[in-house]
Amino acid sequence: QVQLVESGGGLVQPGGSLRLSCAASGSIFSIHAMGWYRQAPGKQRELVAAITSGGSTNYGDSVKGRFTISIDNAKNTAYLHMNSLKPEDTAVYYCNADIVTIQALDVAGDYWGQGTQVTVSS
Repeated sequence: QVQLVESGGGLVQPGGSLRLSCAASGSIFSIHAMGWYRQAPGKQRELVAAITSGGSTNYGDSVKGRFTISIDNAKNTAYLHMNSLKPEDTAVYYCNADIVTIQALDVAGDYWGQGTQVTVSS
């Protein structure tokens, strides 16, 4: 009923930048919030950044001041602008969204994308 499609991952040198996109589609009534999580090999999945439809944001400590999350409510799309990338930012980045569907107006479901690889290496 709802699909999240991520794009924009890839290989970048330390100090470089990337922009990830996450587009939500399907039977969407409203989106409460969208966010990005990441998981590196052998580590737990961690919050990178999240944003509500009203624009309130929350960032993981390790990315504060380097990453910026934004949302285009008209396009049901969230963006993660990543600057000053470090090798420790290497991970699979997953999009997450709290979405109310047309079929279930009384509850917000938790949806995940398939993940996109970000590799920071020289």
